[in-house]
Amino acid sequence: MSPSLGDMEPAEAESVYFNEYPPPKALSRHEALARAFIDLHVEANRRVVLVTSGGTTVPLEAQTVRFIDNFSAGTRGATSAEYFLEQGYAVIFLHRQYSLLPYSRHYSHSTNCFLDFMDEAPPSNGSMDGSVIVRNEYQNQMRDVLRKYRYAKQNNRLLLLSFTTVAEYMFELRAMAKLMRPLGYNALFYLAAAVSDFFIPRSRMAEHKIQSSEIPANFRDNAVAGDEIYTGENENEPAKNSKKLIIDLDPVPKFLHRLVDGWAPDGSMVVSFKLETDPALLVYKARTALQRYAHHLVIGNMLSTRKWEVVFITPDAPYERWIRVPKSRRSKSISGAQDQVGLAEIKKGEAGKANETDQPPSVGMEDGVEIESLIIPELVKLHDARIAEKKAAAQ
Repeated sequence: MSPSLGDMEPAEAESVYFNEYPPPKALSRHEALARAFIDLHVEANRRVVLVTSGGTTVPLEAQTVRFIDNFSAGTRGATSAEYFLEQGYAVIFLHRQYSLLPYSRHYSHSTNCFLDFMDEAPPSNGSMDGSVIVRNEYQNQMRDVLRKYRYAKQNNRLLLLSFTTVAEYMFELRAMAKLMRPLGYNALFYLAAAVSDFFIPRSRMAEHKIQSSEIPANFRDNAVAGDEIYTGENENEPAKNSKKLIIDLDPVPKFLHRLVDGWAPDGSMVVSFKLETDPALLVYKARTALQRYAHHLVIGNMLSTRKWEVVFITPDAPYERWIRVPKSRRSKSISGAQDQVGLAEIKKGEAGKANETDQPPSVGMEDGVEIESLIIPELVKLHDARIAEKKAAAQ
């Protein structure tokens, strides 16, 4: 039996995995766009952040009809990209196709249809057709968002690149990291995408759509019938008369180590995310990831409280630092659970809620502070310190 990718050395696993799939059709075009974008900002000595955003799909068939997905809409990534731009960074936004985008997210992710923000102006000069305008109550908000978007685009500060499958994501991440090498310590990786942990290797994948009903025997050479248990590999004696679909998935290789120690520029900063649902596991899992992959920051968050609190886990003191939106400034959330805020911070033997006094200062006066408005400035401070350290070491 050949070894699994998880049992291989990182470089060997990389070779095997990337040989399993053809490169994405858009990769060469994306590389050309990114190369020109990066060269522009290298010349300007500007920092560039690669923000990954949204979920990845896991196809079940080569000609994909069905796939496994996750809940991510790309909110964290799209919101963070805006705040990076405000901090003077240029942003390569590597996102799941059709997930949320910077600036347009304010309207595409609204509970209202975007057409509700518009109106038709009264006809003028005898014309029967009026112009389409923004309704008065949305003018100020939309003008502010439009100006920020136009500034980013007109000054080549924002590059949008997309992926769909987990394999496409891995190809794009590796390519972007290598292209960013001329940036050196001005490069930052903010890996907010919800990357699938499991996949079906292309060599074990069904070519055609998995059938959900009985098909004639003469068609079975090239189809997976509904009365078989499908595992992604050939069974010697497939079960009969079953409507179950059982999928045998392999773990996706953890290429974070290859990013840190191979693909990314020397001196760059790599930030990953860890999402958990069990508060007892969050800090432990985040610390374990930091130790395993030797990168620079893990941002941990709970599914139920991710809009209101995160924890920075770093290799240096203070090691664990919580960032929270003050209680009076938290936005409403259908999926959130206010009573779970602070549970992941409570140490064994302690009781009660986490200390609410150690809060970051409020930002602005509007209701519903976005936690990314607190995360990104603190992250930029860490990047500042890392750059200063690298410059001092080079002298």
